[in-house]
Amino acid sequence: MLRMKEVYAIPDRHIRFATTKAFFTTKTAKGSFVQSHGIKMLSLVEKLEDLKAGLDNDMYIDVIIQSLPPSYDPFIINYNMNGLEKLINMLIQYEATTYKSAPEVLVGEVSTFKAKGKRVRRWKRKKDKEKVVVAAGSADRAPVALM
Repeated sequence: MLRMKEVYAIPDRHIRFATTKAFFTTKTAKGSFVQSHGIKMLSLVEKLEDLKAGLDNDMYIDVIIQSLPPSYDPFIINYNMNGLEKLINMLIQYEATTYKSAPEVLVGEVSTFKAKGKRVRRWKRKKDKEKVVVAAGSADRAPVALM
């Protein structure tokens, strides 16, 4: 049984080559979230360390930053981090503040509006409304309706 494993097993060298190739050539897909990209890159880092082909932490950080799209250039210029996990968290925060799907509207207080000055009243005429005519000189008489 041991002999079969030796014959059919993939040598560590091939696995290490495929993993390092994937790690160095992986780029963030356009329109994808940086969190999924970060998780993928971290899994490749862990795989490299399991294969004893690990690099130093700064090299991992450099490769992950180089795998970002050009829209992250402002972040890359200003990044300041201590560890690999902090880099991924900072990328997620940057993405959340930069690429919001819909603008948020915050309402602090409800205000009321009061009109100042006199109101101008506008009378609307109705077509079938009766006209009222008051006879001249007769203030005490009731108005007469005409049709």
